[in-house]
Amino acid sequence: MRRSVVETVVPARLGRSFRWLLGSSWISNIGDGIILAAAPLLVASETREPFLVASAWTLQFLPTVLFSLPAGVVADRVDRRRLIVLANMARVAVLGVLVATIVSGQVSIAVVLGSVFALGIAETFADTTTATLLPMMVPRRDLGIANARVIAGIVTLNQLVGPPVGALLFGLGRSYPFITQIVCVATSILLVLRIQLPEHGGSRTTERRSIRTDVREGLVWVWHHAAVRTLVLTIVTFNVTFGAAWSVLVLYSLERLHLGEIGFGLLTSAMAAGGILGTVSYGWLERHVSLGNIMRGGLVIETVTHLGLALNRLPWVAMAIMFVFGAHAFVWGTTSVTVRQRAVPTGFQGRVQGVYMIGVTGGIVVGSVVGGLIADRWGVTGPFWFAFVGSAIFLALIWGQLVHVAHADEEIVAQDPAGGAGWAHHPARLPETDLPHG
Repeated sequence: MRRSVVETVVPARLGRSFRWLLGSSWISNIGDGIILAAAPLLVASETREPFLVASAWTLQFLPTVLFSLPAGVVADRVDRRRLIVLANMARVAVLGVLVATIVSGQVSIAVVLGSVFALGIAETFADTTTATLLPMMVPRRDLGIANARVIAGIVTLNQLVGPPVGALLFGLGRSYPFITQIVCVATSILLVLRIQLPEHGGSRTTERRSIRTDVREGLVWVWHHAAVRTLVLTIVTFNVTFGAAWSVLVLYSLERLHLGEIGFGLLTSAMAAGGILGTVSYGWLERHVSLGNIMRGGLVIETVTHLGLALNRLPWVAMAIMFVFGAHAFVWGTTSVTVRQRAVPTGFQGRVQGVYMIGVTGGIVVGSVVGGLIADRWGVTGPFWFAFVGSAIFLALIWGQLVHVAHADEEIVAQDPAGGAGWAHHPARLPETDLPHG
């Protein structure tokens, strides 16, 4: 019975190394989810100044914007497993210093903000590099189901389980959540050390190259590959619209739906529950629906979500909308990362991932600023109308291109009937032809 459950969740064909990677990811996400709740509570316990509280939020995202591209360059140059271990050891060291200051009573808002920023830098290197491992160890036909299992940990452990556990631990003692995070990160390091990876080559060469040269090479590769370029532009645009709407979601919940704090928590829980539905259904969906229709349908759902929330005043309708949106977010995230991993040569995986992470984070940050300005001028539903119109216009522009993105991915898979992972070791080069625009 146990064997059949394990085989269903993590099929043996994905390989033993993938199981170690998945275990490391899931354990790490438990710790990260705990910190999602504990870090803001620690900041609030040290200061109630709005500027400092907002600074803590900003410092969580700033390292991604500043260091994703350099992290991608390093990931393409060095042993990726070793880089992940070193980055996570740095996280353990920072957390250890923070715990020591809390226990000794020497903690201050300066120490907390500095720790948040340092952790963000280490996490940027770890996350950027970890995202490059799957294409090196999993046959490309199975990248969809492998990514689904990884993202399932984010939805369930990071978003659902971690935050309430973090709040509970913080209530028992301010240092407890961070001690737990140390244990989780240390355990994930031990699991990563069990992974066996082939040499990826990357941009390692006897020629001395600057980081700027490698960054430029990665950006040129993205720009000349229409499928990946479309994915990056899509994630930037849709995260601007998403960030605008979600930046005022708490006000929307309190003022338009007249829900209390618990009701707002139920809204986010409904989205996470939808993500669980996406988790269990992704394998079936991938077998029965074309990638082009998955991508088109998902972006239509996201666009209509903004419209539905802008028009709605009923809490139960909002819960239903958030549930469907959560399922879409999981399916879209799994599909887009799978398409990207299949299309990008191994030697460019780190740099392309760095570009993608900047698009994700930068879009949300810009969108949150835009959303706040719109809400001040036109009310709490204004950002949702902005998100609907902006998403609809961009979706119309890329509608035809989404088919080419998915079709290109299917052609790549079809070229290798065995579905092996050996494709990853082909030398990286710029594509000779570009896909047509829709």
